[in-house]
Amino acid sequence: METDGRASAIAATPAESFSPPIFAVVLAGVCAFVSLYVTQPILPLLAATFHATKGAVSFTVTASTLGVALAAPFMGRLADRYGRRRVMLLSALLVGLTSLVAATSGSLGQLIFWRFLQGVFTPGIFAVTVAYINDKWPRASTGSAMAAYVTGTVVGGFSGRAISGLVAERAHWQWSCVVLGLLDLAATAAIWRWLPTEKRARPSGAGAFFGPAADHLSNPALLARYGVGFCVLFSLVASFTYVTFYLAAPPFSLSPSLLGSIFAVYLVGAVLTPFAGRWVDRLGSRRMLMFAATVGIAGITLTLAQHVLAVAAGLAICCTGVFIAQTAISSSLGLCAKHDRALAVGLYATFYYLGGSAGASVPALAWRAGGWTACVALIAAVQLSTVAIAWRSFREPVRPIRG
Repeated sequence: METDGRASAIAATPAESFSPPIFAVVLAGVCAFVSLYVTQPILPLLAATFHATKGAVSFTVTASTLGVALAAPFMGRLADRYGRRRVMLLSALLVGLTSLVAATSGSLGQLIFWRFLQGVFTPGIFAVTVAYINDKWPRASTGSAMAAYVTGTVVGGFSGRAISGLVAERAHWQWSCVVLGLLDLAATAAIWRWLPTEKRARPSGAGAFFGPAADHLSNPALLARYGVGFCVLFSLVASFTYVTFYLAAPPFSLSPSLLGSIFAVYLVGAVLTPFAGRWVDRLGSRRMLMFAATVGIAGITLTLAQHVLAVAAGLAICCTGVFIAQTAISSSLGLCAKHDRALAVGLYATFYYLGGSAGASVPALAWRAGGWTACVALIAAVQLSTVAIAWRSFREPVRPIRG
């Protein structure tokens, strides 16, 4: 991989931290997440509309995350061959168009299909942007640049859910897909304008996939991060998928727009994540991961209180822990890969989104057994697994000594 010229390719000083490339990275995060979880706040509405069970409508979330998991390594490979920027832009365009087509769904099965296809295109944004940052930013500020991207994912995740609930309550749920699809396309145009063009694509040999992939999967440092990534998204998706059923039922009885507004807790993560990037640079990913998982356990436990403000506060604490964990993993992921960095990030996305798929479906079993309380116990157990993996398996990659 080329590493020469990284410090000069992208501005790294505080005065340049609000440059157009940074805005493009933030918008890439928005594109990756503004539509991915669009059905979460309207799951109770979809269950009533299609006369389906909670488990059935949760597949509108499972399908998109499963699509990401299956496509992620191949998108990374395409980026290695044809260039990061090109793949990012095409993927963002297709995500927006697929959101518009999903609005034509006349049945739950059709909606699940289009959601799956939307997920297939998403890692072309997610995985490739992380690899792009690791290539273009100087290592001393990789954590801060990654935090800007994660901030974009936070803003996208919140705005997508909030807009979905708001639009679905005042119009038909299909209009949520239309509005968010148009936002995706507008952000894609801005990325095209502001993201620096690569000097050249990085071609790789045809068929050079399974060998490098096997090498990554035998790398203990990468495997530890893949396992933590699975746990991180499991926790986030499980929390925000099943809390909608919890809050839609008595004693809360929240409407779709209010369910969408509960995702305003994401903005807490948007504020704190840039600071998390600096903490990761100073303290290391291992310490920050263990701290983040502990915060997540405390937050999800607080949601058991029978008051909507306590639930909102618990979700804010929980998702902030998740965003800190994601920053900690992402900032060191590229440094752990000995070669084929985009493929390594793509494999990480596979494990990460497999965790999201499991988080959207497995808690349905816990819900049947004990409702939201059982779901909280399951999520806390997964967070404890994160602590265990970080404690036993995380080692900090070697970074240049700062002057």
